[in-house]
Amino acid sequence: MPSVSGVYQFLDENDNVLYVGKAINLKKRVSSYFSTKDLGEKTKKLVLEIKKIKVIEVTSEIEAFLLEERLIKKYKPKYNIRLIDGKSFLGLKITIKDKYPKVLFTRKVDNDGAVYFGPYTSSNSLRTVLKLVRKIFPFQSVLNHPNSLCLYHHLGLCPCPYVTNDTSYRSTINTLIDFLNGKTKKVISELEKERDEYSRNDQFELAKEIQNKIDAINLITSSIYKPFEYEENPNLRSDVVKKQLDELSQILNANGVLVKNLDRVECYDISNISGTNPTGSMVVFTNGEKDSSSYRRFKIKRDYHQKPNDFAMMQEMIERRIKRTDWPTPSLIIIDGGKGQISSVQKILTQLNYNVPFVGLAKREETIITPEFKSITLERNSKALHFVMRIRDEAHRFAITYHRKLRANAFIN
Repeated sequence: MPSVSGVYQFLDENDNVLYVGKAINLKKRVSSYFSTKDLGEKTKKLVLEIKKIKVIEVTSEIEAFLLEERLIKKYKPKYNIRLIDGKSFLGLKITIKDKYPKVLFTRKVDNDGAVYFGPYTSSNSLRTVLKLVRKIFPFQSVLNHPNSLCLYHHLGLCPCPYVTNDTSYRSTINTLIDFLNGKTKKVISELEKERDEYSRNDQFELAKEIQNKIDAINLITSSIYKPFEYEENPNLRSDVVKKQLDELSQILNANGVLVKNLDRVECYDISNISGTNPTGSMVVFTNGEKDSSSYRRFKIKRDYHQKPNDFAMMQEMIERRIKRTDWPTPSLIIIDGGKGQISSVQKILTQLNYNVPFVGLAKREETIITPEFKSITLERNSKALHFVMRIRDEAHRFAITYHRKLRANAFIN
């Protein structure tokens, strides 16, 4: 059972789908059904009927969310239906017949011409997805909107269309509906056409806004695969990861960073606020997937309080890592940072005669920096870019978590 995001299906002896669920970590979630003693009566009954388990790996949490909904609609599993019938789960209602459609949470489906999604078995996941999506496709979220600009307008989350005379609002809603239906390829294709049209008319600011939406969609979905594609190819996730690694290898080798393989990629990040409680993180991806058992934290030992120095902190962390000869040698090291971090790491690698290929990833430009300071700018839809951003974001998350823990301990003490 893989420890990745995806959707799982419990089947009975006749291959009927009993239940569909999603998980950030499939192995952990599925095993919980069989290792937890305190199960509800319905769940105990479900477990007794399970004869087969089918999983579909995906590349992002949002894809898992959309695929789960599609499979529940397709198979109507009896245990999902029982849960849904119990009125405790949220769905979405889009009042498409209104002049200015609203996007609302709902617990029932009426015959009122609105477009409905769900209900969803996780209201938290629904709220999380909608929070992310709203930054790309701003919408009204109340039935009776005031005849003035609301707070969400100032946050960029509501266009207040009948106040601002936003004529593009219905188009935004239609695009949102396509997105929630899993038609992300169509959404991006339509946005690209809109962007190109603005560019041809020299409306570059509007073109940039559209491009920002495209970038955001790529970022939160990690890929642009529809739910049905995962059904047709259950190995789609592993195929995607392999393509990411193959493309990254080709790009690095073509630019002088010679890698034999990417079996073990280590990524490093530093987290500190004004030099206090500085920490470092090392995350490891084995064959393109998170290998959390190999993650390591570094509490920065040297005193940088008077003059915070991210470069020196990165150097200290890499030096301590190199001296751990009991850890496997990485195929590639990725440093979160640009030329300054690259110089620091290059110096310590040379001093310790540690011959391992490494690169930096500049945050602002999302550009790969080689040890020779050559900048490699990847296309936004680049599979290689998706991989390096995925591992860099994981290193950042891991470092921040430890940093917050140290700050909390220091505050208590």
